[in-house]
Order: sequence, then C-alpha cells, then structure tokens
Amino acid sequence: MRIPKWFTLWAGLFYLLLSIGPLAGQSSTLLTLVKASRLLDPRTGNVLSPAAVLIEDGKIKEVGAPSQVQAHAPVGVQTIDLGNATLLPGLIDSHTHLLLDVIPPTEAEIKRQHNGEFLPGELLAVAMMSPSERVLMGAKLAREDLESGFTTVCNLGHSGIDGDVALRDAINAGSVPGPRILAAGRKLTTRGGYFQSLNPAVAQAIVQQEFLQVESPDGARAAVRENIFYRVDVIKATVEDDLTPAEVTSIVDEAHRQHLRVAVHATTTTSIQMAIDAGADSIEHGNGVTDEQLKMMRDKGIFFDLTPTFYDGFWTKIHETSVLSPAYRSSLTAGDDRSRQRAAALVQRVLKSGVKFTAGSDMCWFYPGKTRGQATATMFPALHNTGMPTLDILRSVTTSAAELLGWQDRVGGVEPGKFADLVAVAGDPVADVSELERVRFVMKDGQVVSNDLTSH
Repeated sequence: MRIPKWFTLWAGLFYLLLSIGPLAGQSSTLLTLVKASRLLDPRTGNVLSPAAVLIEDGKIKEVGAPSQVQAHAPVGVQTIDLGNATLLPGLIDSHTHLLLDVIPPTEAEIKRQHNGEFLPGELLAVAMMSPSERVLMGAKLAREDLESGFTTVCNLGHSGIDGDVALRDAINAGSVPGPRILAAGRKLTTRGGYFQSLNPAVAQAIVQQEFLQVESPDGARAAVRENIFYRVDVIKATVEDDLTPAEVTSIVDEAHRQHLRVAVHATTTTSIQMAIDAGADSIEHGNGVTDEQLKMMRDKGIFFDLTPTFYDGFWTKIHETSVLSPAYRSSLTAGDDRSRQRAAALVQRVLKSGVKFTAGSDMCWFYPGKTRGQATATMFPALHNTGMPTLDILRSVTTSAAELLGWQDRVGGVEPGKFADLVAVAGDPVADVSELERVRFVMKDGQVVSNDLTSH
C-alpha cells in the first residue's frame, strides 16, 4: 500500500517536535545576572564588593564576585548592572493593613468619639465601602508598597472577612502586582473591642464584617477555625484587659494545633503577660512591657514587633493639611514630643534585653503627599531617631522579620535557594538609613518591578 505524501510530512513533523521538545524545555529556563558595587548582608553586616547574583526561574542560584558568578552563567545571559549601588534583600513589613486608608477626621469629630482619630475612618471603610472596593484599594496600596521595596508583608487584620486572602491569591497568581502577603483575615477581639454604641439594627452585621468576637474559651477556638475556613496564614488577636487568660490560651492553642502563628496586639502590662503565658509567637506594639516581661519573652523566643511609625511626630505629620485650632495643633506637637521620649526609652530597653525583635509599620493611614510605600518607609527614620543602630534596623525588616513569619528559608536574605527578592539603593544604607526611603531598584521573584539606576 502506498503511503500518502501528506501523511509522511505530518509524521516527520511530529517526530521532529518530539525530538526538540526536551531541548526547548531546557532552553526556557530564565536566567538573570544582577551586578552591583556592593551587596550588604544584614545578618552579619558583611559587604561583598563588587557583587553579582545569578537568578534562575525566580530564585537565587549563586552569589559571589562577578568574575566567579559570570563564569557559571551562559553566554548572553540577561544582565542588569546597577553600577555603584548597594544591593539588599527585599524589605519585609511584619505589621501592615493594606485594606485600610484612614483619613483623619475633623477636630470636632476626633473630640466627639472614643478613639476619634481612628475609629470613624475604620467605620467608614467597613460600612461605606463594598468588600470588592476595599480589595481594589488594597491592590493599589500593595503595588505602592512593592514599588518602595517591600517585597513581603504580613497583613494583620482590618481587611474584611477575606479581603487580604483574595488580594494575596491575586498577587500570587500574577493578576496584580504586589508583595508576598501573609493574610490574617479578621482580627479576634471581644465585644466592644473596637466599635461601640453602634445602631443596634446594623451593629452585628457591621462588626462581623471586620472582627471575630471571642466570648469564651470555646468561642475563641471557634473564631480561629472560622478564620482557617477562609484560608488565612496567621491569626491576629487583639488582647486588652477585657479577654480572659483562658480565652487567650485557647486562641493560641487552637492556632498552633493548626500550624498557624499568632500575633497578639497587646499594650498593657496585664495583656502582655496573658500573651506571654499563652505562648503567642509575637507581641505587637507592647508599649507597656516591663523589663521582666522582656526577659520572659527572650527566654520563650517570643518576638517583639515594634511599630515605630508612631514614634516620631506621626500625628502632626498626617494632620499637615487638616484645619485645626492652634490649641489642638499645639497639643498634637506636645503629644508627639512625649511619644519620642517614650519610644526611645522602649527601644533602648528592647535592645538591652536581648529579645528577638522586628519592625512593622502598622500603616493604615492616608499620609498627605506620600504613596503607601513611602508612608510605610517612614518607620526607618523613626527607628533611627530612637537610637537604634542601622544594622539592627535592617535586620528588623529582613532576617529577623523572615524568622518571625516562619519564612527564613524563602526570604530575608540574598542567598542561594531563596526567592530572588532584591532591592538596591544608591548609597550606603548603614551610613545613611534614609537611603531606605529612596529605594531605586526593586526585584521580586526575579522580575524587575522598578529600576531608577543605570541598567544595560
């Protein structure tokens, strides 16, 4: 039987495709070489100069001197030469709120309400924005954080039922740009922990959009499970003196049984002690911590997550465009001065104690004249002005933050096997910490997000 000519041609093409398929797969590997004058390792403080980083399929393959690394790269590899810049690991914000952008209310409204600076704006976000609208706003703020060098963030509540989870998944899928997100879903708190005296016809519906209320130890476990249903990465609990030790212990125990970490908002000595006794993974804010509690935290390996955005004149700055009476503006200035003194004392005690610490922006505010990323970066000069050494500041948003999040094998360092999350600044961030407010190059997953440095 004679084989048709068309059949012979198609068969030949088929076998050709089979033969080149494996080769095509091999050649699809994406390699990038990044070179810079300096590479700073925050963990050790060592500087590699000059430096090169070879990236393969979004992960770091090799780090070393340019001559050594280039010898292991194929001819014609895509090369990004950052010139005289300093390379660093991507920055980590261990405490943020991407789905909240509070605009400070008027002076009269602030004075009228309990926690008048914050709660009216939060209530507007919950009651006057649809969940979809909040996620879209969060996408914008997440992109701005990434553009300022924050390649990983931990979103600790104030994001609706699952807004931060949805945003996390969209970023991971490549649908929108943004940092890696660990999402906490709804905060766990007690009745009246935030919103109070709402219209009873709508009160519970509003509260349940933002919080999971804890009324008993069993209710605490149920709240953790409810968040797990929405696929959160971490549990956030607000513990004031209104929760019981048994309730706090139930929160931590249930989360740990499900292999989730627990971040506890605690500001008073009593609430901090409950968090320590329960075995929380981190204490957020911690303003009222005692030296003995710092020692207990150190011995138990509990992280202290400082929130320095508020340490250095924050209230005066976000009210720059507000219409305020001279008396109220003077009171803000005096309050900021007191905050600076308290913050410096707190930070020095933390440094002396040996406790593991990180820094999170706690950013959830509309900051006049700044993007969200620029507002987040204000925590760097705030920490510097407390007397914290620059290397400690860098560690608090890289290596230490990665350990807090349980991602030390993925982020926080420029090391083989980790995600290719890199930032670069023009100068020396150890000599001038303000360089961290002017990140000039951002890479996440081996993909360039922004580059204001010379590149060829």
